[in-house]
Amino acid sequence: MNIIFLGTPQISATCLSAIIKSKHKVLAVVTKPDKPVGRGGKIQISPVKELAQKNNLPVLQFNNISKEGVDIIKKLKPDALVLVAFGQILSPEILSIALPINLHGSLLPNLRGPSPIQTAIIDGLKESGVSVMVMEPTVDTGDIILQKKIVIEEKDTSATLFEKMGEVGSKAIVEALDLIENKKVQFIKQNHDKATYTQLLTKENAIIDFNQTTMSIVNKIRGYNPSPVAYFIFKDKKIKVYEAENYTGIVPKRLYKNGEIVFANSKQGLIVKTNDGFISLLLLQAPNSKILKAKDFVNGYRNLCNQILNS
Repeated sequence: MNIIFLGTPQISATCLSAIIKSKHKVLAVVTKPDKPVGRGGKIQISPVKELAQKNNLPVLQFNNISKEGVDIIKKLKPDALVLVAFGQILSPEILSIALPINLHGSLLPNLRGPSPIQTAIIDGLKESGVSVMVMEPTVDTGDIILQKKIVIEEKDTSATLFEKMGEVGSKAIVEALDLIENKKVQFIKQNHDKATYTQLLTKENAIIDFNQTTMSIVNKIRGYNPSPVAYFIFKDKKIKVYEAENYTGIVPKRLYKNGEIVFANSKQGLIVKTNDGFISLLLLQAPNSKILKAKDFVNGYRNLCNQILNS
């Protein structure tokens, strides 16, 4: 099949690599425009563009594909559009050019929307997966071509789950294209009554609420790693937390307030009271500093015990 591939981040590049190695032909790659990053404003290209250039594939970049790309894509006469984390909404006109298929990071109809991989971890799920589906103008409602399950390990973060999704999803995309080409595909309607939805993760909702249960906080920290990263406020500073776990050690028997620091030393690390127990904050980062283990982080502060975070 003749494919136009649309994607931007590393998970997209992983899927594109699998298609390049398959019997299917990539006519062109569409990715988001290059952007300046950091204080120096160095131009950064997407992982998809980098891979496409290495393989001498034409690269198309549009600020708005639905306004700028219709005629260009039509002229290429693709059999299918394959979209993996592209980052722009496709208009009905774009979707009508060829069979549009999308890789979604959940077992639809569960976890529709922009953050299925992160939300699976935040919700404490033990299993998720990928769905290869036909795209429709409405979000994540199209027919399912195939699905693959993925186990979520206790230590998985969004970063590691993205890697798993890329590995499994890239094989699923090629398998779906083979089924379509060989006319062996069965399109399965979603049960819309069982649909659940995700929200876009933002820096504003990344703050840790120590009134929640320990495992809810641990899962949030895992789900927000590597971006936008969960945090708490201490002395008007935003302290990011990259890793945490349930603390089961012995603590002095007295009443603690949620968010209160119970231990802050080189032995226990940084232990904080939660709604139902205690959490050990393992990897932290203060502003303009590097990521530190808790036992090193606490060395930079005095009299942390009994302080209340986010107060």
